[in-house]
Amino acid sequence: MALTDPGFELRHLRYFVTLVEERNFERAAARLGIAQPGLSQQIMSLERIVGTPLLDRSRRAVQLTHSGEILFQEARKVLAQTEATVAAIHRAGRGESGRISIGYVASAAYSGAVVGSIKNFKRDYPYVEVELQEMELRQQLQRIADGLLDFGYIRAPAPIPPGVSVQVVLREPLVAMVPADHEFAERPIDTLARLTSDIFITPRQPPEVGFHRNTLQACREAGFEPSVKAIAHDFTEIAALVGIGVGIALVPQSMSRVELQDIHYRPLGGVTVTSDVAIAYRKGEGSPATKAFIARYREQLLSSRDKSRKTQFSD
Repeated sequence: MALTDPGFELRHLRYFVTLVEERNFERAAARLGIAQPGLSQQIMSLERIVGTPLLDRSRRAVQLTHSGEILFQEARKVLAQTEATVAAIHRAGRGESGRISIGYVASAAYSGAVVGSIKNFKRDYPYVEVELQEMELRQQLQRIADGLLDFGYIRAPAPIPPGVSVQVVLREPLVAMVPADHEFAERPIDTLARLTSDIFITPRQPPEVGFHRNTLQACREAGFEPSVKAIAHDFTEIAALVGIGVGIALVPQSMSRVELQDIHYRPLGGVTVTSDVAIAYRKGEGSPATKAFIARYREQLLSSRDKSRKTQFSD
């Protein structure tokens, strides 16, 4: 008979390997937690299945036949692979392995929200493969809704498709990005109203989305309607356009870490509008790995809020 015989079970191999390792029926039975006669019967059953003697019964001690030696070596491989497979299945079920596709807008990466959270997650879930894709925020949201992307880092606000959850994780002050020859390149801007005559550059976004919306809100808060050119593809293009004097831009404070020639970042007085980094994911997500990532993010948010409350209380 072959090992595909319907009477064959993995326990036969486990019993056999344990017996060989212990070299004694009594010790092997005790280690397995079964009666010694039961172990003897299982070994004989295995010999009937493979169709050849595995033990040299002419000797008092447990000695293997040539077939027994071969089975012992192969059985250990089978059992090790089985254990590895079961462990992998358990990791996948707990969200400790698998794959997560994550989209992000470049400005969210500058804030540190992307790298920090993924680095912390990978430390505890090393078997999860993470795929990062830079992507415009509306495209991210639609791909998440369509099941083509698992998670996204966007700059709110934006229209949210059905079935997608969005949660703000970071609120950043706005600063003005101005060219080196601008009148406020080296002077404080006490109010945004000082910039009423400037052209404001934003990404190619509708008025209700992202930086475009932030710019309109901040300027209206300062009492004027800005002249907006929604012509840039990304932050790099915004910086280039500002640098050559096409206009200025309102950007998140974290972008000021990127030092570029002919560009100055100036803090703004009296502006309460913030640029918000948000996470986006499907409601009722089924992937264990993605669920684990979302759960970890929620834990971080709760922990941050608790620390903030304690700090406020102590102050």
